[in-house]
Amino acid sequence: MKVTRATFNDVMVPNYNPAKMVPVKGEGSRVWDQDGTEYVDFAGGIAVNCLGHCHPAMVNALTEQGNKLWHLSNVFTNEPAMRLAKKLTDATFAERVYFANSGAEANEAALKLARRWALDNHGAGKDQIVAFAKGFHGRTFFTVTVGGQPAYSEGFGPKPGGIEHVEYNDLAALEAQMSEKTCAVMMEPLQGEGGVISPDLEFVKGVRALCDKYNALLIFDEVQTGFGRTGSLYAYQQLGVTPDILASAKSLGGGFPIGAMLTTAAIAEHLKPGTHGSTYGGNPLACAVAEAVFDVVNTDEVLAGVKAREELFKTKLAEINERYGIFKDIRGKGLLIGAELSDKYEGKARDFLNAGADEGVMVLVAGPSVIRFTPSLIIPEADVLEGLARFEKAIAKLVG
Repeated sequence: MKVTRATFNDVMVPNYNPAKMVPVKGEGSRVWDQDGTEYVDFAGGIAVNCLGHCHPAMVNALTEQGNKLWHLSNVFTNEPAMRLAKKLTDATFAERVYFANSGAEANEAALKLARRWALDNHGAGKDQIVAFAKGFHGRTFFTVTVGGQPAYSEGFGPKPGGIEHVEYNDLAALEAQMSEKTCAVMMEPLQGEGGVISPDLEFVKGVRALCDKYNALLIFDEVQTGFGRTGSLYAYQQLGVTPDILASAKSLGGGFPIGAMLTTAAIAEHLKPGTHGSTYGGNPLACAVAEAVFDVVNTDEVLAGVKAREELFKTKLAEINERYGIFKDIRGKGLLIGAELSDKYEGKARDFLNAGADEGVMVLVAGPSVIRFTPSLIIPEADVLEGLARFEKAIAKLVG
């Protein structure tokens, strides 16, 4: 059966508006569409394809596990899930892992756990969740309401209650909102969808201190920042602050759907059998692939390489900006980089995304005025230079 981009409009729910080209093949940091046109991939499936496309370690893990065992219900456990959980707990603060299929589900589990922990330990009155404006935590109704972008949660009826929002990096505003009723504060250790906004170090430490003061749990949403994206396995490891619960997904499976919630043994005890679950969570195929990704990413070579690539990206983007003056800020950490457009081009980030695609480079946006780059963590330097050269061509055509 031959399908084209037009087929999408005929058969798919219109909640997406995909590009006019249809990718059919990927290798490393290059992608080819139905017409054979080649692209340099700086998008990485929105910070997912951390080892690029069709990495041999992932292909081998999928093939090997695919010939053994695909799925079991959670009436049983399986070896890949236990091995992956052991590696995650050995490498982080966590002592217990819950597997899901996505970042939204990992965050959903984190929020439900926080509410149950508070109920069991402090009673029904301690149920307030505080999160941050411009935050993004997923598309389930609970997580999208906790996310600080109302446009994503409006129009679906009454929202879950007990959720408040304050401005990111505003510790005084957070303190004014918190009380003994607060059960959890949820935050990204670097906001992705909201514009690639880094926290002040003192702000993060202050959030931890306020959670301790009011006996509330600190939840880090590391769906986008985790698994090597910022140059450490998880971003919290560079901040000197340890969360109580951490959500991981995206790069965790390198392109295979998987999410995980990490926490301590004492907190985990409050999700007793029957309180939460997932049919596909901990699937042997997903966990086998994620274990292979872990073994590649959690190495000094790859994590140091992320920081080197960050410098290369920022240096070259700054050089482009010297020639065209289109950015007011180039920011982010590791390979989660945001280039904020100058006032003259405010609101036109998608125009640059589309222009880039026309020149053979795939980029992202983070809001209407920020171009986002989340390539493979092991993207070759030559691909960085080639992709940015193509992006500069797109800029030249767009701005004249």
